[in-house]
Amino acid sequence: MPETQPTIVEVLPFDGGGRTYSYAVPPTLTGKIRLGQLVRVPLGSSTRIGIVWNADTENTAIPTAAPSSSHTPLLTGLTPPPLTALPSHKLKSILQLCHETPVLSPDLPALAKWISAYYAAPLNSVLETILPASVRHGTRPIIQKKLHISSPLDPESLAKLRRRAPKQAALYDFLASQITATVDRATVLKGLNIGTTTCDALIKAGIIEETSGHVSRDVYADDLADNEVVSATAPILNPSQQSALDDISADLASNSFGVRLLHGVTGSGKTEIYIGAILAALANDGAAIFLVPEVALTPQTVQRLRQRLANANTRVVVWHSLLSNGERFDAWMAMASGKARIVVGARSAVFAPLANLRLIVIDEEHEPAYKQSETPLYNGRDVAIYRARLNNALALPGSATPSLESLANTRSGKYRLSRLPFRIEDRSMPAFRIIDMRRELLHAHGQTILSRPLVDALRSRIERREQSILFLNRRGFSRQMICPACGFVAGCPHCSISLTYHRTSNSLRCHACGYSEPAPNSCPVCHSPKIRGRGAGTQKLEDTIRNIFPLARLARLDADTMGTKNFFRQILSDFRKGKLDILMGTQMLAKGLDFPNVTLVGIIDADISLHMADFRAAERTFQLLVQVAGRAGRGSREGEVLVQTFTPNASPILFAKQSDFDGFFDSELSLRNQYGYPPARHLIRHLFRSRDPQKVAFYAKGWIHFLEKNAPDLVEIRGPAPCPIERLQDNYRWNAWYFTNNVSHAVKHICLLRNRFHFDPAVSNLLDIDTVNLD
Repeated sequence: MPETQPTIVEVLPFDGGGRTYSYAVPPTLTGKIRLGQLVRVPLGSSTRIGIVWNADTENTAIPTAAPSSSHTPLLTGLTPPPLTALPSHKLKSILQLCHETPVLSPDLPALAKWISAYYAAPLNSVLETILPASVRHGTRPIIQKKLHISSPLDPESLAKLRRRAPKQAALYDFLASQITATVDRATVLKGLNIGTTTCDALIKAGIIEETSGHVSRDVYADDLADNEVVSATAPILNPSQQSALDDISADLASNSFGVRLLHGVTGSGKTEIYIGAILAALANDGAAIFLVPEVALTPQTVQRLRQRLANANTRVVVWHSLLSNGERFDAWMAMASGKARIVVGARSAVFAPLANLRLIVIDEEHEPAYKQSETPLYNGRDVAIYRARLNNALALPGSATPSLESLANTRSGKYRLSRLPFRIEDRSMPAFRIIDMRRELLHAHGQTILSRPLVDALRSRIERREQSILFLNRRGFSRQMICPACGFVAGCPHCSISLTYHRTSNSLRCHACGYSEPAPNSCPVCHSPKIRGRGAGTQKLEDTIRNIFPLARLARLDADTMGTKNFFRQILSDFRKGKLDILMGTQMLAKGLDFPNVTLVGIIDADISLHMADFRAAERTFQLLVQVAGRAGRGSREGEVLVQTFTPNASPILFAKQSDFDGFFDSELSLRNQYGYPPARHLIRHLFRSRDPQKVAFYAKGWIHFLEKNAPDLVEIRGPAPCPIERLQDNYRWNAWYFTNNVSHAVKHICLLRNRFHFDPAVSNLLDIDTVNLD
């Protein structure tokens, strides 16, 4: 039996410095508090919302979740600091219980502590990343009131009601005429112009009844969802698929932690394996997370899962950055309450509060998009694997072009490996043709974006009513605005990069900080009217296509066209229905999308990623070419890929042409091992920023000298040096690289030393663990 005296709990308030505080539970909440719940507490002179983090284990007033109540679990497996020794009557009390349902699943506090330690991030910022703002701020669910007739009136009673209270009779007649059992109260009263007292009188008389319930905003449950038609019956798997699914099912049945890499060529049916694995997890009353790298991939994936899992007795919820606060709140609470056991989403879906988590799918696991760009700088793929470990669950990363880190883990035995070497239904891989743009320029007349072979290929597809995808990973119209008379290049006043010309708004924009200014008509330095754009972006590509094929139906997908919430869904829906001939865009078209009528893929500039100042440039180029090429020939017709490049003999391009995965990875791994780059060792990037260029250089050099003196053998140090983009958002930036075989050991000691080093307040520094961004 619960004790009547208040119990003591530890609460971790948001914006409370990342530490816990002791509070007394008032008598009104005794027996109602669970670990992981949101509560409002006094802190200083204000009140804050926080998480119930720990409870007085000697006081049994905190109820224990029954085994069958998996939707309201206690948070276990933690080793929190001991609670305060003060008696409860000397402590401040919890003011309010925000939600009865705990908003964190049992493993999330332990996961938060690991992220904080591994990625050198404050615990408070980690929790703010895990819990969406709509949940942290104590948002309440929308309550909808509905009406229905509970005691039908006989004709005589109805006639009396019409004479005595005609408005009540009008409401009764309306409800009696409805096909649906219940109708929304607010809508009915407004439509009939009837006041609440009239309605309340019928309720009091017992003639009609009012019920209330939460309104659930179900993302993608609209007309656009009907365009993704998937059979509810599972297809017959080929031998490679069946072998992979059998291995995964055995992994799940073991109820132990494991990681299995699913390496399958484009079009090999990896999604069917994912669905089979999810069904196996659900069969054991488990839950699953399905991670995708791009928001554009979520509608397709969600609809496939909803149609295939229609009889699984669970909801499939969506999680990504384009959701409204209300949609985020509803999805989070559906997962926390156990009403939804499957979530599909981008990087942050890895924190879904699912109980009995058995499976985490990481689709396109190689994608840099899984790395968070703001503190905490976590990698969604690696966090997913650690969360699977906490739950004795299976992590299932998959890709046609796995990262070198994942492949190295399979070779060392850390990961298991399943291969899908062939496309489904024995479909052939697309023909791969390299176009040497050096030769094309010799014969160019007018436009130089599209080669003659690509123009001819597009024309033939339009004539045959087949579809094409054009990929150019650079948005805008022109890469630079340059004056040929004096050499002036328009640059961002806040960053050390050039401005991109956007013709749709006739403006110059910085793609790093968002700065914008009107495009000049003449050079601001020498006043020459010959100032012009140089280099091509997706806007210029669209303009060129419209000039060559004025009757072609085309659309562009990039960050500039994603202003409205469902625009990309509408475009992809139109393309799937055959309403468009050509779809062009940036990296969001490079992976995962499945359009059976696409027989041509054109890669406009394969050299963009190849010449980056990044040791991963070759790997990313190879992955990009293979992934984009994989959008062609996924139906009954053969596909073709045309790759335009000025470096046709570059090894990533030649390996991609031959679909030689093993050859490329062996070659690249050999180079990485030779120079000690990941995956041979971990790479930590230490970033220093300040508005004062002299200060940031001075303190970066001073810190490195301090680190070398106090821990000479801790890590191998490269730098410090200015970043490739030295100035960003008015901050001058330097960085240093640390190579190590033991991240946890290195980060722990670096943080301890950093606390002893006296940085100027004007200089900030940030550790990026396992960095993927070197700009």
